[in-house]
Amino acid sequence: MAQTNFIDFIRIHCRSGNGGAGSAHFRREKYIPKGGPDGGDGGRGGHIILKGNSQLWTLLHLRYRKHVKAGHGGHGGGQLKSGATGEDIILEVPLGTVAKDAETGEIDFEITEHGEERIILAGGRGGLGNDHFKSATNQAPQYAQPGEDGQEAWKILELKILADVGLVGFPNAGKSTLLSVISAAKPKIANYEFTTLTPNLGVVGYRGNTSFVVADIPGIIEGASEGKGLGHRFLRHIERNSVLLFLVPADADNINGQYEILLEELRKYNPELLGKPRVLAISKADLIDEELQELISQEVPIPHIFFSSVTGKGLPKLKDLLWKTITE
Repeated sequence: MAQTNFIDFIRIHCRSGNGGAGSAHFRREKYIPKGGPDGGDGGRGGHIILKGNSQLWTLLHLRYRKHVKAGHGGHGGGQLKSGATGEDIILEVPLGTVAKDAETGEIDFEITEHGEERIILAGGRGGLGNDHFKSATNQAPQYAQPGEDGQEAWKILELKILADVGLVGFPNAGKSTLLSVISAAKPKIANYEFTTLTPNLGVVGYRGNTSFVVADIPGIIEGASEGKGLGHRFLRHIERNSVLLFLVPADADNINGQYEILLEELRKYNPELLGKPRVLAISKADLIDEELQELISQEVPIPHIFFSSVTGKGLPKLKDLLWKTITE
């Protein structure tokens, strides 16, 4: 995914179709001068529908589609003919797309499965024809229902990347380098902070032709939960990952301290994130010897693993641990 092509937030104006009016028609045939009511129902207005597509990774295709309008329902006719249903508009979106009301911020729903369809704005109902209103005391009703008006609203679509493992760490912790060596993904890598500005996905091949998906989330900074450094835009992608892989570089001044800061930012943003399985991996292990690794291990009170993306040291063990955590 090119950085310029990754769009994870759009705002669109939606308008569903009006329902068609019911007919107040009466049966008129030769030799039947006073036939009863035979007005048909109006067709419903078109819906605006979101449909999940596992082949999409971005909302780029909807970026310039600011107004979406569904078709109106047709009017009912004589001989109990119903009006045509208004044309539905189906917008295909990536899995992990959340639909919200732009005014209230209330979440309407989330698309998580391929082929899943959800109505984001329903069309108006068609009106009933006069045939529905006949009775023993009113055998010739002169009226029918008008169709309901469609709805109109601004909607927000937000994408939360779906992946088995989400890489969490400060900028320049080695997340992109790790993704590039364990998968076929080719994220931008450089020796400065905020090289990664958009999430990157990589499929990691494992034993027995199995695989899992890893997401390289842009680096978190202290204060990200308060919106610093586009924090909210980065953090929301972590919500949809099954396992969180925390990366702290071996040359950090305080490895345990950096891990605690990352945990605190997640807690402030969404406390439920702390309920996800976590793995701590210490990157750039090629910069330190085994004696120093033992000293660091004594200072880090939680289970962890050392690895080096440059030499490949520890990568098989890291894959094994991730696979075990995912499957459990």
